[in-house]
Amino acid sequence: MILYTPAELSAFIDPLKHKGRTVGFVPTMGALHKGHITLAAQALHECSIVVISIFVNPTQFNKPEDLEHYPRTLQADAMLIAQLDPNIIIFAPTARDLYGDRVVAKSYDFGVIATAMEGQFRPGHFDGVGTVVNLLFRAVNPDKAYFGEKDYQQLKVVEKLVEIEALPVQIVPCAIARNPEGLALSSRNARLTASERAQATIIYRMLKEAQSRFASEDIPAIQALLQQTFAQEENMELEYFDIAPVDTLLPSIHKAKNIKYRAFIAVMISGIRLIDNMQLN
Repeated sequence: MILYTPAELSAFIDPLKHKGRTVGFVPTMGALHKGHITLAAQALHECSIVVISIFVNPTQFNKPEDLEHYPRTLQADAMLIAQLDPNIIIFAPTARDLYGDRVVAKSYDFGVIATAMEGQFRPGHFDGVGTVVNLLFRAVNPDKAYFGEKDYQQLKVVEKLVEIEALPVQIVPCAIARNPEGLALSSRNARLTASERAQATIIYRMLKEAQSRFASEDIPAIQALLQQTFAQEENMELEYFDIAPVDTLLPSIHKAKNIKYRAFIAVMISGIRLIDNMQLN
């Protein structure tokens, strides 16, 4: 079932919620892959109603060409969802349906978690994310919402959004889904050639290398190794490689005791931007 407007969605879901049914929500921008399906499968396991939104959000793109080239595959997405469970509700609004007459992002103060990495390289991105997630949460009114840890910084921003907007929804983090070679599943992978996908597996291998070295080497040495490795890769540019505490997400050069760290990476390969991250300790 595909519903297109918040009014249609509310008319269908509200009576079920009044009967005590729980709603799980998986927000996506479409071009679905197995990573999205793992989120939906977890939602199906934990909730009696599952909604998947498919909406390419214009306010979170800081490069117009990225928005223009982002794949839009609603019918293929619907077929993939139906294979998992035909009772899943697809919510596919237009920008006007969701935003109204003014498709603009609200300005948020998410604190330090939004300042580095994606916040530094994609100005305005998290305002767009926060705006659309707030609108989607109010349209769907879910009990639980499922987000993959591949976009770990976004996950922390959404948790902060729920606090700021006082939204009655539980955010459920889900492990990164990877292909057999370790490449994190992403809608952008569809734009890679077979050889580029093979080359991109170095991202996972180097994250694993950083993980194995973290206990015995300092952060600048690990960063230097990553930078040297990617400098030797053709058609690939390392945008950033940072190691940060999971509570602040501020890049660090010194390790502190009793603090959990993750490594975060963004790479351009033939003009296509891929991100990934990994727990280090």
